[in-house]
Amino acid sequence: MENHPGGHGLDFMKGLRSPFLWFLLCLVVVAGLAAIGPEEKTLGPNVRIVYLHGAWVLAAEACLASAAFSGLVGILSGRKRFHDWSQALGRSGIIFWVTYLPLSLWAMQANWNGLFLAEPRFRVGFVFALTGILLQVGLALLGRPVLTSLGNVLFFTALLFALRQAGYVMHPPPSPIFESGIPGLQIYFLGLIVLVMSAAYFLTRWFLHKQS
Repeated sequence: MENHPGGHGLDFMKGLRSPFLWFLLCLVVVAGLAAIGPEEKTLGPNVRIVYLHGAWVLAAEACLASAAFSGLVGILSGRKRFHDWSQALGRSGIIFWVTYLPLSLWAMQANWNGLFLAEPRFRVGFVFALTGILLQVGLALLGRPVLTSLGNVLFFTALLFALRQAGYVMHPPPSPIFESGIPGLQIYFLGLIVLVMSAAYFLTRWFLHKQS
């Protein structure tokens, strides 16, 4: 078999276009940025885990909200492309939602020296993580785009309702960072949110690519 001189170059360029590669690169940058985040007088360097946890859960909620919106548009318009986006966004959203729970536990242990599993919003997060996994597995097995979109709409609606009913114990509303009046901290946190959401976007594009 002949080796084409340009073959390795083409493989390299194809690899650079892989959404999963960019997803991993985003995670590396996120980890680096989280490691150098500004400290806080009370929590010290451990507050960096709180920053990462906050950006992570916002990315999860953004994916799940987008999955519901795309699904609703798909149901109303009958266009498959919106169903495909709903499916991919729903899967990305559940992955980020499930993985935010260990970050939440890490933040609890590092900053408050204990795991407060009865914390209302953590309970909601845990219940919807289990429900979301079962839902996405079930929808994947059914393979019905309309049902997938409908499932994503109902899931996010239920999540939104549950979060609004849950009390704030260790999650001061709406965000002490944006109310801090410290521009540097706010810019840093916004940058972290953008990077985590970029990772979620590339993961979603990878799911879309796998579906096609």
